[in-house]
Formats: sequence, C-alpha cells, structure tokens
Amino acid sequence: MTAYYEIRHTVGFEETNLVGNVYYVNYLRWQGRCREMFLKEKAPAVLADLRNDLKLFTLKVECEFFAEITAFDELSVRMRLEELTQTQVQFSFDYVKIADGAENLVATGRQRIACMRGDNNNTVPTRVPAELRDSLAPYSDAPVAPANAGDAR
Repeated sequence: MTAYYEIRHTVGFEETNLVGNVYYVNYLRWQGRCREMFLKEKAPAVLADLRNDLKLFTLKVECEFFAEITAFDELSVRMRLEELTQTQVQFSFDYVKIADGAENLVATGRQRIACMRGDNNNTVPTRVPAELRDSLAPYSDAPVAPANAGDAR
C-alpha cells in the first residue's frame, strides 16, 4: 500500500446533523483541509505561488460512505496521489475511524484539481508546479514523471 499524507481530526457537534451523525459535506471539507495542510507542510513554495497567479481549481469531488461517525469520534484523513497529468492532479482519500487502537474505514473519496494561471478574465491551464510534483511522489504507487514530461492533459 502506498504511503499517505495524514491529518487527524476530532469530530465536533457542529459537524453533525439532528440525528447525531456527521453531515456529508464535512467529508468534503476534510478533503480540502487535508490538501491545504499538505501544501503547508510539504510544498510551501506552492502556497507562495497561490498568492501570485497560480490557481487550483477543484474539478470533481466524491465520497462513498460505509459507516456512520458521530461527535467526538477520532478520525484519520489519509490522502494519496492517484493520478498526475501535466496540468491536473487526482487525490484519493481514506477516512479511518480510530477507536481503542482499532482502525475502521468509514468512507473513501476522490478529488481532482486543475492548475491554472492568469487573471480571472483570462485563466488558462498550466503545468503542475515542479515542487508539487516532487512533494507528491512519495504518495503514489506509480513513478511521478519530471515536470517537463507527461501527456498534454
């Protein structure tokens, strides 16, 4: 199994619905949070580039649920690189409930992003930054091609 980037989270009451289980949109928020923390810890130059004209557009998100989680459950959100093209990245996510030393997979998800540059009236696809490619390499089953290789997508 590929190594993963992980964030830990304790579910709060504000993340649950009237029934007491976690509202589905929070799983998508946790994907975004995991991606953000990855950039902060593993690819800080990409964060600096985001302050300039790099944009990361989320093209698709999905989540499949296997078990309920509730307030104060301890959760591990684990991110892996699933696909990397010249301009796009697809991540996979495992949501693992941790209780009494046991791990239980409660959901899986995916997120696809496109790298873009330019002002808001003229945004165009751009290559995945080299630092991001390099920082993602340990989290993939497949070798990550250098920044100047790959398909045109």
